[in-house]
Amino acid sequence: MSDFFNLFFAPEMAFFKYAFLTAIVAAVAFGIIGTFVVVKQISSIAGAISHCVLGGIGAAVYAETALGWSWCKPIYGAVVAALLAAIIIGLVSMYAKQREDTVIGAVWAIGMAIGLMFIAKTPGYVSLESYLFGNILLVSSDDFWVTLGLDLFIIAVVIIFFNNFLAVCFDSKFAAIRGVKVKFFYLLLLCLTALTIVLLVNIVGIIMVIALLTLPAAIAGQFTSRLWSMMVLAVLFSIIFSTVGMGISYKLDLPSGPTIVLLAGSCYVILVAKKLIPKSWEKRSQVAS
Repeated sequence: MSDFFNLFFAPEMAFFKYAFLTAIVAAVAFGIIGTFVVVKQISSIAGAISHCVLGGIGAAVYAETALGWSWCKPIYGAVVAALLAAIIIGLVSMYAKQREDTVIGAVWAIGMAIGLMFIAKTPGYVSLESYLFGNILLVSSDDFWVTLGLDLFIIAVVIIFFNNFLAVCFDSKFAAIRGVKVKFFYLLLLCLTALTIVLLVNIVGIIMVIALLTLPAAIAGQFTSRLWSMMVLAVLFSIIFSTVGMGISYKLDLPSGPTIVLLAGSCYVILVAKKLIPKSWEKRSQVAS
């Protein structure tokens, strides 16, 4: 691991420094928003938003390559697509009286289909691997600053409206009676989730976004039931999984995104098994006696 951290200070490895810093910065948003996603049980909505990101990325790549819009970067398209998906899912589920799972599935599929259509019409060869599975080592200085800006925005909004989000997540009906604008803050939470997903795409890719968004928070929930402490632990776990996962992937020459997700998933499975096994043995002993 010492060789891994020495790369951080090597002048010729500036790209690695940006990758490392991006992982640290983005982990803060992952832990905070991931906690809300787990507590509110909206991981399926987050999954739909993450796959819609491909639509925005495909449109941005097409505009940059085919139309010559050099300013149109994939991350900008990802932000627009993620926010649109969050707003559409939120509004339709609240006002159109449609089955939420049907709306989620439709948005999920349509978003990916749009992205694939744009990429198919883009001149030349466009590799989807970095978008689908992530490659944090390709993060540039511009990506880092955009990530930092989005991260600070997410943190500021959560701090300002923390009590409102808390009420919406735990008892939305009581919050509405107390005068909280439940629908507005629910949509705002979905939009913050969308922005967090955009940050995740660079690290673990579209397909594995949900894992890194929910696993650190789920692991943190094994140690505490208080929301703020769950957030702090989720942030710490996100940082650990991202940095250690990058180190393991560098040492063993493995893709960084899947390595990070497998590390987080293994820890979650071990914790859950550790709690379930004593309970099963206790039940067997009671039956035997």
